[in-house]
Amino acid sequence: MGLGQDVVGGLAAIVGPEHVRTARGDLEPYARDATPVFRGAPDAVVWPRTAEEVAAVLRLATRRGIPVIPRGAGSNLAAATLADRGGIVLVLTRMTTILEVDADELLARVEAGVTTAALSEAAAAKGLLYAPDPGSRTVSTVGGNVATCAGGLRGLKYGVTRNYVLGATAVLPTGEIIRTGGRLWKDVAGYDLTRLLTGSEGTLGVLTEITVALLPMPATATTGVAYFPSLADAGRAVTAVIADGIVPATLEFLDAKCIGAVEDFAHLGLRRDAGALLLFGDDGHADAVARSLDRIGELSTRHAALEVTLAPDVARSEALLAARRCALPALSRLGTLTILEDATVPRPRLAEMVGRIDEIAERHDVSIATFGHAGDGNLHPTCVVDPGFRS
Repeated sequence: MGLGQDVVGGLAAIVGPEHVRTARGDLEPYARDATPVFRGAPDAVVWPRTAEEVAAVLRLATRRGIPVIPRGAGSNLAAATLADRGGIVLVLTRMTTILEVDADELLARVEAGVTTAALSEAAAAKGLLYAPDPGSRTVSTVGGNVATCAGGLRGLKYGVTRNYVLGATAVLPTGEIIRTGGRLWKDVAGYDLTRLLTGSEGTLGVLTEITVALLPMPATATTGVAYFPSLADAGRAVTAVIADGIVPATLEFLDAKCIGAVEDFAHLGLRRDAGALLLFGDDGHADAVARSLDRIGELSTRHAALEVTLAPDVARSEALLAARRCALPALSRLGTLTILEDATVPRPRLAEMVGRIDEIAERHDVSIATFGHAGDGNLHPTCVVDPGFRS
């Protein structure tokens, strides 16, 4: 629809002219996020620095009936930050202050544009753990994690983002600034507006500050890998692990296509002849972690594992976790279009779901690589489309 010069001038007066862009070339990168196929070009991109600036932008937009789409790093896979009706994309990546990390109260306060990795590192510097661990942690923002209720590699044991949001500051479309929740782990009175905002993808308000719960850093953490003839075998091993009463911090899987792509991309020494690998890890007291991982290794071997190895040190553990985190970018190198899906099934039906995916891929002669969170039944079947693809 285009914005009038009076609106553009009003935005510039709020955030400064250097933080407003309306030229086509400047808008094009914000017509997409990490979601394939979807596209929606905004009429303007605006970078506010404070909640008050966000409020002023929203008041102006509401008066003129202009859509506003909040955006962090744009790393989401839900097309959550696209301007499908034009309007203003409100980018919060200038709001990068870590306001507080309190070891006594086990919490942190951060502005919405702080990256997940930056928050995790600030917590770790004080011997604390920020548990949510999305694969995009190095670039994704805390505000974006809350807006999409991001999961992650530690989701089986620790839960997802909503389990750690204690409070939030948000700006409503009217420009009103509200504060929900607070600093207390137990805060049960009244409407849970914090939980309502979490996962709302910016449809209820713009998140500008988040208060999150932290945990004491576990004494130790170890990772291992089990290789299997097929992903169905790995799925049966996962079922056995959970049935045995083990809840590890990490229980992830990659199929053969993912293993090959990751090894070509990152050169981590993964076994290419396996049909699948199961990445498992735990944290806590050293003896408990050792027992847990030994038992996972035993159950994997019982369910057809070709090989089970444990990382000898922290560096190798991090390398193994990197193998899972880089699965999507590694697959993206194999074709011009990579379409990642997100399917969750009951854990006991994981192997069945994997078998159906392989059957569908073979029937339609489509390359589908599958990886995901084995512990909670969340799979990411990923179609890699060749250069001859036509929509």
